[in-house]
Amino acid sequence: MSKRNSKLGRVLTPSFVVSILGWLRYGAKISPRSEVELNRNLIMGRGCVISSYCKIKAGDGVMRFGDHVEIATHCFLAAGTKGLEIGDYTMVGPLCCIVSSNYTYDRLDIPISLQPGTSKGIRIGKGVWIGAGVMVADGADIGDNVIVTPNSVVSGRVPANTIVQGNPAKVIFERR
Repeated sequence: MSKRNSKLGRVLTPSFVVSILGWLRYGAKISPRSEVELNRNLIMGRGCVISSYCKIKAGDGVMRFGDHVEIATHCFLAAGTKGLEIGDYTMVGPLCCIVSSNYTYDRLDIPISLQPGTSKGIRIGKGVWIGAGVMVADGADIGDNVIVTPNSVVSGRVPANTIVQGNPAKVIFERR
């Protein structure tokens, strides 16, 4: 299928059909009030939940959800060419933005929007809790069992079994 037909299919597929297909393919609960691109780049484990008003864009790269991943309301997730991976039993709070792409901005003679895009990919481990309003930027690598406090910005590596906070997110506690 051409890229044009793929985009046309996304626009013309009613949201309740996406919810039904998500249930049949993955056993996922996808709100009909969300916008989810069900294509070959989106791989969901069993029992995932996508809440209302989320936008899940897996057009450029592979987006892989483990089992029982929960995405709360009003989240935006987009996979760049290097992809986005979320481990089993991870919870993403409301109003989060997780985007695995970026722009180059080396040249001042060309607007940033016209410069080439880049992608490092994002990996989020198992059993992670991402609080409300968190931004996870391209290149982030969040270890297993991490808690990211609300309104933090994660752009680098976060060690497993920690709690991080701030902009940029820094370790404030080790979980034992």
